[in-house]
Amino acid sequence: MDPFLTLVRPKSIDEASVALWEALAEHGFGVLAVHDLGNTLRSKGLPFPEQCRIFELCNSQQAAEVLSTTMAFDMALPYRISFYTEAGQTRLGVIRHEAILATPSDDPSLSEVARAVRP
Repeated sequence: MDPFLTLVRPKSIDEASVALWEALAEHGFGVLAVHDLGNTLRSKGLPFPEQCRIFELCNSQQAAEVLSTTMAFDMALPYRISFYTEAGQTRLGVIRHEAILATPSDDPSLSEVARAVRP
């Protein structure tokens, strides 16, 4: 399985960001931070023509369950969703939960958590 999931979205970065905030609230996720990587790179004087916003997300219940298995999973949290532009299209990108949680552990309960929170 490809660990990366990328979808083309028929919205601008701004429209996609608003839709994400609405969907997250419906599914019990909170946004911990939003990084505007494109603006950060440009502010450093780097020529970066694309847009890129990275949302750090958390579902407290699911995070507590994952961390109760092993604290080492704190390195995989918070979960990230990225909206970026490429070739004139807005894309949504994530690393699949299954790839994050399955790699360092054989605990089958983590697969259940991963399925419960996947996009």
